[in-house]
Amino acid sequence: MLERVGISLEDSLLTQFDRLIKRRGYANRSEAIRDLIREQMVQQEWAEHGKDNTERVAVVMLVYDHDSSSLAQKLTHIQHEHHGTVVSALHVHLDPHNCLEVLILRGDASEILSMGENLVSAKGVKFGKVVPATTGRNLR
Repeated sequence: MLERVGISLEDSLLTQFDRLIKRRGYANRSEAIRDLIREQMVQQEWAEHGKDNTERVAVVMLVYDHDSSSLAQKLTHIQHEHHGTVVSALHVHLDPHNCLEVLILRGDASEILSMGENLVSAKGVKFGKVVPATTGRNLR
C-alpha cells in the first residue's frame, strides 16, 4: 500500500532537486525521495549496528600503484586472512601502473569494517573507500 505525503520546500531547493533527479534519470520525485530515504536507513542501520555481529555487506574500492613495494602482496594477504568474508573481487588495470580493486564483502559487521579499514589504510593505497551496503532485508 502506498501512502501519499506532502512536503514543503523553498523554490530554489526544489529547482536544484529537480535538476538532480533529471540528471540521475528518475521518472519522478517520489522515486528519488524513496531512494534518499533508503540511503539514510542503510546509514542508520550501520550507525546503530555497525560494530556488532549482525550480517552485513559492503563494497571496498582501492586504487594503488601495483609497482609499490609489496603492496599487492599485502592486499592479497589481508584478503586471504578474511577469505570467508570476500564474496567477489574485481581487479582492473587502469594504466601501466595503477590498478583498481573492488571487493564485495559479506559477514559480521565488525569483521567487514576491520578488513576494509586495513585495506584502505595500507601504505601505498592512493585512494580507498569502504561503502557500507545492505542485504536489503530491512528495506521495503
